[in-house]
Amino acid sequence: MPLLGGIRPPIAVLCVLILALAGLTAKVLGPSGEPVVPKAVLSSQKHFAEDGAIALRASIDERITDLRRTVAALNAGKPAEPEQVLSDLGRTYQKWTGTTILDLKSGDVLAARGERIPLAWLDKEVLTGKHALAPRMVRLETGDVRLMTMAVLDFEDRPQQLLIASNSLSVPAINLGPFRTMAVVAQDGEVLATAGFEQNEALNSDQERKELTFLQKQMSRMAEQAAEHTAEHPVSAKEPGSRGYPGVSGTLLGDDYNGRVATAGYASLASSDPEEKKSVAAGLGLTVVAMLPVVQQQGGVGPDRELFGLIAAGALVVLGLLAAAVLWMSVQRPLLRLFLESRRLARGDLTRPVSVPRWGEAARVGTALERLRGQLGGPGGTDGAPGGKVRLGLRVPLAVTAVLLLLWCVPVGLLLNRTDGSVSVPATMVNDQRDRTDLVADRVRRALNEAQADLVSTSRLIDVGDPDATAARLKDALREHTRYQALYVVDDTGEVVARAGGDPHDWSDGKDLPLIRVSGKGEKKPVIQAGAPVPEHKGTTLVGEVRVEFLNSLLKRPGLGEVRVVNADAETLAASGGFLAFEDLPNNALPDLVRAGNVPVGAGPVENGLLLRDGGVTVAAAAPFSGGGVASDIGWTVVSWQDAEHFQITPYEREDRSVLAGLLGLAAIVVCLGWVYLVVARPLRALAAGAEKLADGDLKTVHYPRYQDEVGAIVRSLELIRQQLQARRQNQARRAAEPRLGAGGR
Repeated sequence: MPLLGGIRPPIAVLCVLILALAGLTAKVLGPSGEPVVPKAVLSSQKHFAEDGAIALRASIDERITDLRRTVAALNAGKPAEPEQVLSDLGRTYQKWTGTTILDLKSGDVLAARGERIPLAWLDKEVLTGKHALAPRMVRLETGDVRLMTMAVLDFEDRPQQLLIASNSLSVPAINLGPFRTMAVVAQDGEVLATAGFEQNEALNSDQERKELTFLQKQMSRMAEQAAEHTAEHPVSAKEPGSRGYPGVSGTLLGDDYNGRVATAGYASLASSDPEEKKSVAAGLGLTVVAMLPVVQQQGGVGPDRELFGLIAAGALVVLGLLAAAVLWMSVQRPLLRLFLESRRLARGDLTRPVSVPRWGEAARVGTALERLRGQLGGPGGTDGAPGGKVRLGLRVPLAVTAVLLLLWCVPVGLLLNRTDGSVSVPATMVNDQRDRTDLVADRVRRALNEAQADLVSTSRLIDVGDPDATAARLKDALREHTRYQALYVVDDTGEVVARAGGDPHDWSDGKDLPLIRVSGKGEKKPVIQAGAPVPEHKGTTLVGEVRVEFLNSLLKRPGLGEVRVVNADAETLAASGGFLAFEDLPNNALPDLVRAGNVPVGAGPVENGLLLRDGGVTVAAAAPFSGGGVASDIGWTVVSWQDAEHFQITPYEREDRSVLAGLLGLAAIVVCLGWVYLVVARPLRALAAGAEKLADGDLKTVHYPRYQDEVGAIVRSLELIRQQLQARRQNQARRAAEPRLGAGGR
């Protein structure tokens, strides 16, 4: 009879799993040397490139959007002279390297500001067709590449005019930190712009010049590789189901020089939400590459680590063999013996007594079979009540097996390779936390500056004397600028003249008050306001309330941990996760870090990074607002922190591997012993109860096998024995009744 289940498969599977886990343990806990560059450092470079790509994409899109919105507002208003248009544009948005207005019919230049814009690239295809007025990349005579953005000025009773604005494709003005370089790369791998390379004149020795030449060659080679990788579709370039950065990003490992290895991260420009919001910058095919030379890690492994994995694997094999031996001796062998004994009785072989196991359900079944052998007429058998029974069941050997395996799983998962506050964290991770925090701070500051600049642009189109027209203009602006939750015009008495969106909050006009301010203490959310004076109306201000959700979205960056925007008193104004308005920072050291960052040093406040060792290891950084614009002096700071245990460095990886090995062993225990309990132990307990009832004389209950295994075979044999006992009892009753019938007849 083929045995399709039973006790053999789970024991065999347990042995196989133990051997596989032992091999895995020997590999992952054994002689695995330090990598040349930790994975955490490579991932940090990828995240830095992603941040740079986001900053560049946002900068390009904002410039294009601002130009188009300004032209649309001008077309809806009164005609203006070209010189006046460029002057107002330059005062409001100081972001273009050059602007030009030309007559579309004659081609004459009507006005120009800043860098001279060449016009040889203008042709019919640029001005007409499906891609008319689409931004174009143009190379100047100097070899530099500029992005040309165009819009048509269509004033009433005037010929159409073409406004062209050029801006460079340079690396975003962000803090790269020491030794890091960044490049903007075209689709063909050409480096369009770089930042961070020292000038040859500033170097002090030939050795430094050689290293600079090496890094420049590495950047060129990695730029070509990054362009090839980013040419793939974002879906096919990622692992199935992975999310994160919407574009293509990754890491590159270059050559080493003087004990330092060139590492790089790359990221293509991609829309923040490709499914809902298209990005013009994302269609330019640009890639940002961030390169950082990292000190090469020592790859040696100590002698104690060489045998560590083998010892752990050997201990698992020994305990696993003991566990398998317990199951074989206490479960498998008695069960197979009962199977053979029950089949012998069912065939009618009653000559030998039943070999009864010593304990457990098997002993109960064996005792019942011996009683049934006596009831069937076997020599020397007994059909009386059973003697003393040992009630210890199969749960005892299963528990012993589980304890044997847990003796390995628990120490490996909870005790081996444990880390504490003394873990060495690469200095690169602290520096990257600081620099990326400063990048986020710059991004938030620029967003607030853009919000105030948009208000300045809109304020010039407002006619305070016509409240209805002003309200309509505010509704249109609110629909175009999703960063606002409310727009309203306030006069010199503080009264709201016109409004759009949510309920307005108080705005007081004072010379010492900043144009960007925050209020709302005691409310659910902070109220962040930006203001712009309305021209020719003294004391009248256009106020826009910036959505807190908009600022929160700017703070969410992978690999940076928890990020918050705080005021000068270290009270929370925005966060990447949930927060309470104006709540304090959770760690006592973070407010000190904020105050230290706001201390004027040299040209102004500087960002700071810190490694906290308080029960664990935490990397924290604070970057105060610095730079230009109205948001530079409002006293806000971006703070970030994250547990170092999230870093992919060797101590934490070893700890994770140990925990994984322990969990895999625990899973093997649950699967295999649960299998034995469900398939063997529970049916065997039911079989023992049924066999005892049958031995006690219950011949009416039919025994049905549940599984095609040893227990099922014993159940079938019991059913045959029950039928034999029924036939034997019927024959005995017939023989006892025959003489009485004969005597009564005579």
